[in-house]
Amino acid sequence: MAEISALAFKWAGEHLLLLDQRKLPDEEVWLKCETDEEVAKAISAMVTRGAPLIGITAAFGIVLAAKQAKRKGLSIQSELERASQVLINARPTAVNLSWAVKRMMNIAKQFQHLPEDKIVGRLEEEAIAIYREDCEANRRIGEYGAALLPENCKVLTHCNTGALAVSDLGTALGVIRTAYRQGKVKFVWVDETRPFLQGARLTAWELLKEGIPFKIIVDGAAAWLMQKGLVDAVIVGADRIARNGDVANKIGTYMLAIAAKRHNIPFYVAAPISTLDISLPSGDQIPIEERNENEVLSWHGVRIAPKDARAFNPAFDVTPAELVKAIITDKGVAFPPYEDKLVKLVHSD
Repeated sequence: MAEISALAFKWAGEHLLLLDQRKLPDEEVWLKCETDEEVAKAISAMVTRGAPLIGITAAFGIVLAAKQAKRKGLSIQSELERASQVLINARPTAVNLSWAVKRMMNIAKQFQHLPEDKIVGRLEEEAIAIYREDCEANRRIGEYGAALLPENCKVLTHCNTGALAVSDLGTALGVIRTAYRQGKVKFVWVDETRPFLQGARLTAWELLKEGIPFKIIVDGAAAWLMQKGLVDAVIVGADRIARNGDVANKIGTYMLAIAAKRHNIPFYVAAPISTLDISLPSGDQIPIEERNENEVLSWHGVRIAPKDARAFNPAFDVTPAELVKAIITDKGVAFPPYEDKLVKLVHSD
């Protein structure tokens, strides 16, 4: 079976290696996962992150569960049922996670009549297919999105949506990369993205590698930059998009969309089709993950708030569709009103 070596993960056939994104940019440390439980723990602990990437990672977690069941002489189907719940529960908001696991489980059921070796092999083929499809989706999103940007564009982005969050180019950052290579993007403003600093640590790391001009800003500076005419477009990713076009993304996205609307700046969302959840009529039904308050109260183990202070730490917010100029997918660009268009994109060949 083919081995895979991407920026943030490596598949070696018997184990999964994940780049520990908690330690970037200071160290490049790889974590070895040999079981579905270890993969789920890595997803939950933010070793690996980004909606498309945790879907890919979970798919290989299912493969590891099947291989482990075969080695131990356990029922593959029952072990996969257990593993699927472990993986889906690792993080609740990003729909790509459950999408990938359900796709893998459908393959397991479809081929359950085959010998165990064949079932395991077919699951591995499907996980690799999910990875390769995401690579192609990245390319298409980049091309569709770049076409929307003006010349000499100054772009603002939030969180990390590059190769660390997907299989290849990225979603929102893939648009920026593609447009920069076309000579259209002049500069990138990078929100630090509190409390986990995915922008300051990860997006900045990727842009440095690419040689794209940028500066990091505190999250609270974004609206002022817009007021001063220093932003031409805002591009973000998504963890789940409801049927009506409401977008769940990293906390802080909603206030960016409000500020962009106020200053007549286009606010774009870039995501693969697997992020569209047309089973949910609106963003009101999207589950919002609440993470440990210590991510707000401390940084790298150092307390930054008073001893008795408490914190509220929602990881995501929901941006209403009315604030979104366009949703850029690998199957095309949708403009408002979104509902019928998103449904057609999901069901298109």
